[in-house]
Amino acid sequence: MNQKTKLLYGILVLIALLLPFQDFIYLVFAMKVLCFALFACAFNLLLGFTGLLSFGHAAFFGTAAYITAYLCKEAGFSPELGIVLGVLGSGALGFIIGSLAIRRQGIYFAMVTLALSQMIYFLAVQMPFTGGEDGIQGVPRGTLFGLIDLKNDVAMYYFVLAVFLFGFALIMRAVNSPFGQVLKAIRENEPRAISLGYDVDRFKLMSFVISAALSGLAGSMKSLVFQLATLTDVHWHMSGEVVLMTLLGGMGTILGPVVGAGIVVGLQNYLANIGSWSTIATGFIFVICVLAFRRGVVGEIVAYYKSKN
Repeated sequence: MNQKTKLLYGILVLIALLLPFQDFIYLVFAMKVLCFALFACAFNLLLGFTGLLSFGHAAFFGTAAYITAYLCKEAGFSPELGIVLGVLGSGALGFIIGSLAIRRQGIYFAMVTLALSQMIYFLAVQMPFTGGEDGIQGVPRGTLFGLIDLKNDVAMYYFVLAVFLFGFALIMRAVNSPFGQVLKAIRENEPRAISLGYDVDRFKLMSFVISAALSGLAGSMKSLVFQLATLTDVHWHMSGEVVLMTLLGGMGTILGPVVGAGIVVGLQNYLANIGSWSTIATGFIFVICVLAFRRGVVGEIVAYYKSKN
């Protein structure tokens, strides 16, 4: 990482830290962006750096959201324990689904993940503890480590920001490690990676599980921020949204999914007043971005600066 990149990240973190001291951005909106940014970054680890397109990531996002919401509300668990168990649950589910899905490639891999994700959606509809179509509502945010009251939006915001930075740093470290280089080799030329002696299926599964666990972390945080877990969290639309965020921001870039999440969540928030037309407007903007920015917003910016140097 060069000095300019470090400076950019430092400025972005500073802006995020100062966000509660302004009046023009709603804190709950900022927390939603951070949750979905982490979700998109986790998905990008699988798609952008491993080359595996999953249409079932909502299963991990929603599973952790339900586990955390249920444990915090019904079992009285502390938020940190509810989050940890939610992440473990989504990671375990990722191991099961990943073990089955990596036996196929390309569109068949995507269809397997979609099918298994729909099974999780069916369970969320039928299981009694999920609340069916009502979901789990009124989830208490609780007190973090018995010290910090998360009912306060400012405290909750800094907690979400800390979790996001942890997840982002973990992904960045993984991508720039020897493990990440193997993932990129698999993405670029899987037969050659096999010929070099790498156990490709094992690396794919590891990437899948890490991506699932971090997606679960985002889902757990979302259930605490909005104090609910619903069927929307496990619906295939959610899987489609995270694909949209990743492609819009820039697949295979570190910062791209964060930008993509900000754009998509911002459009959903500010176009909500026009009702169902918001979906059409979002789709129209997406088409324009795909035609104008083939590599995504961040991808095009990176390519432009590389061409200048």
